[in-house]
Amino acid sequence: MSVLTRDEAQTRAQLLDVHHYTIDLDLTGDDETFDSRTAIRFTVRGETGTTDTFVEVKPAELRTVTLDGHPLDPETLDENRLPLKNLTPGEHELRVDATMRYSRTGEGMHRFTDPTDGETYVYTQLFMDDVQRVFAAFDQPDLKAVFDLTVTAPQGWTVLANGITEHTGDGRWKAATTPLISTYLVAVAAGPWHSVRTEHRGLPFGIHCRRSLAPHLDADADELLDVTRACFDRYHEKFDEPYPFDSYDQAFVPEFNAGAMENPGLVTFRDEFVFRSAVTDTERQTRAMVIAHEMAHMWFGDLVTLRWWDDIWLNESFAEYMGYQTTAEATRFTDTWTDFGVARKSWGYDADQRPSTHPVAPENVEDTASALLNFDGISYAKGASALRQLVAWLGEKDFLAGINTHFARHKFANATLADFIDSLAAATDRDVHAWADAWLRTTGVDTLTPHITPGPDGTCTLTVDRTGERPHRIAVGLYDQDLTDGRLTRRDRLELDVPQSEPHPIGKRPALLVLNEGDLTYAKVRFDAPSFDTVRTALAGLPDALTRAVVWNALRDAVRDGELPATAYLDIARTHLPRETDLAVVEGVLAFATAQVADRYVTPEQRPAALATLTDLCRDLIRRTEDGDHPGLRLIAVRHRIDTAAHPDTIAAWLADGTVPGGPELDPELRWRVLTRLAVLGATDESAIAAELQRDPSATGQEGAARCRAALPDPEAKSRAWAAMFATDDLSNYLFTATARGFWQPEQADLVRDYVPRYYAEAVAVAARRGPAIADAAGRWAFPTHAVDADNLRLGQECLSDADPIPALRRKLVDQLDDLARALRVRRAQAG
Repeated sequence: MSVLTRDEAQTRAQLLDVHHYTIDLDLTGDDETFDSRTAIRFTVRGETGTTDTFVEVKPAELRTVTLDGHPLDPETLDENRLPLKNLTPGEHELRVDATMRYSRTGEGMHRFTDPTDGETYVYTQLFMDDVQRVFAAFDQPDLKAVFDLTVTAPQGWTVLANGITEHTGDGRWKAATTPLISTYLVAVAAGPWHSVRTEHRGLPFGIHCRRSLAPHLDADADELLDVTRACFDRYHEKFDEPYPFDSYDQAFVPEFNAGAMENPGLVTFRDEFVFRSAVTDTERQTRAMVIAHEMAHMWFGDLVTLRWWDDIWLNESFAEYMGYQTTAEATRFTDTWTDFGVARKSWGYDADQRPSTHPVAPENVEDTASALLNFDGISYAKGASALRQLVAWLGEKDFLAGINTHFARHKFANATLADFIDSLAAATDRDVHAWADAWLRTTGVDTLTPHITPGPDGTCTLTVDRTGERPHRIAVGLYDQDLTDGRLTRRDRLELDVPQSEPHPIGKRPALLVLNEGDLTYAKVRFDAPSFDTVRTALAGLPDALTRAVVWNALRDAVRDGELPATAYLDIARTHLPRETDLAVVEGVLAFATAQVADRYVTPEQRPAALATLTDLCRDLIRRTEDGDHPGLRLIAVRHRIDTAAHPDTIAAWLADGTVPGGPELDPELRWRVLTRLAVLGATDESAIAAELQRDPSATGQEGAARCRAALPDPEAKSRAWAAMFATDDLSNYLFTATARGFWQPEQADLVRDYVPRYYAEAVAVAARRGPAIADAAGRWAFPTHAVDADNLRLGQECLSDADPIPALRRKLVDQLDDLARALRVRRAQAG
């Protein structure tokens, strides 16, 4: 499929004004295809002469095409481009009648049949250039148009769309005419949805899921709608422009590739957010944040849309910042920035230290394939961090004034970074343009290091050294330690601008000095030697969770940079995590300690001791929560106790009993988690997996079974799993991911050794056949991360050099190989 280049988009935007789409979809055919009929009204600019352009469509069969009533030859379709030649200035109408293919990879019109009850659902995901898989379009964000949509669906189905839908009889549904929106934001979701509907501020609100999840949606409906209403009201306090669409539906859809998608009036979410098993409050907080994030897009992304994909950060960074901030302001989840700091922010730090790094606002995104690669930790986490720093520097009042100016200037239109900065500059005397150059046009992570200089009178001054060029406004926490009980008390909180004009007086030397307290900037931080000693002995005594998150992040960075042995990190976690009260901190530290430290950074010889340390840590957390007052903390500890089990006895007994002694009972998620670990350890078999699948035949159960079967330490099981991923194209995106996540296990390195060199050629082939979504899964989940050795690194580098993987896979391999090289450096630093 040809990708659209920036130059082609600019040329077409100068040539055309697109006014109106009339789209008619028929979903009543077979399981493989659906019918799509499109009429596009557009104007060719100019006064004389003729010109050529093209429209995108990727059909199973292109039946007929007419331009102004005259037939065009369908055979002229070249891959996904239908040429339109000799266009004269003025009004035109293009009509396209085609058969389109359903997707199993979450791209275009995805079709899913629920194994629980046999019901079928379809939904669109048209970002970034998948519109052409559903209907013909001039597919670029700056050719906004009005859309009229009708859908013919099977009896018993409900059709959701960007506007209010009406059933007109005989399975026909008509959606209200949209305002001007971009092609990638058109949305349809059809099936026998279970719906909960209400009204708020005169607008219809709805939440929807597949029928088999109805009890779980109903159980959380009040919370979901309360969060939605609270965020909606808070945005109306922040923004002068009212919500710009006629309704607000939220559909939780199966096998969704992203967390959610901001289709105006019809936000789609992955339906894992309809919790069918026990979850922690932090997971509920994450769901609330995603709701707030997607709602922010209704203004920033949908009302005002980027002109080209180099400004994708304008959508995602803004929504990410607003999602966390508004959740903290408007809902019961007031500590969202702690979760951002300990979990989300590391995504940005890691991405920004790889060869694939790019500015938050890159200047030259050549085509849509390149743009797709920028949906990463930089566009989300780093961009949101930059905006949080901007608010700290600019002040929230001026920031919101600039945002509202931006909405007023560009509503229902398109805008660029320059437009955004001009709007901010109109609200302040500060040099926002210089700030943007330093923060948005540069790459890399600055490092801030404190230097404390004692004076002759016993008082000290602080100087903060900076590697990098960005200005930072930070807070600095000064802590004294009670020599009797070791407790830490904050003596002072300073505000500094880095670089400094002169050293800052801080009085007597503190026991602990924490740079970037409050986590208001984006930078790695280090400790002076006495402070680091205090961290080792008293980290849990820090009174503020967000400050503890900053400290844990600093320790994480030090491990990744080879400055702190991975085993020392485990020792600090073993000492302090059992006393931690914040769920996000506990989850973030355990996730890094397990997936990175124990699985990659320690050597195979050190791994048993690392798992033993983590097992003891989790056991302490479980003991601490025996009173039943901390169910979220207990659930996290149980999950990680399962994942780090080196011997099967304890967790096998839990599975047999159906409960952890003292709780919790093993719900489906925990049962599959235990069975996966037992499979890894060789303590279960196919018959047990089949029995569990009979107990839980849901889509999640199907994924759990695929993961367990791939994890069995059996040559035939490995061969079957490998063939399912790479030799056939039958697996959906979710089943591919589940199989990949089970396949490679550190405990099974010898068994799967011969698959490591096979991976590269076969991943390249499956990515080329199946496209970017499977390429992403193959690069992220099917990569042999356990093989931390020079041979694996060499094989990967040869693949990049010689095999020409498609861009989505190339980017994943570049990142994976850089992480692999880092793991090797960490091991060498420990050995040295």
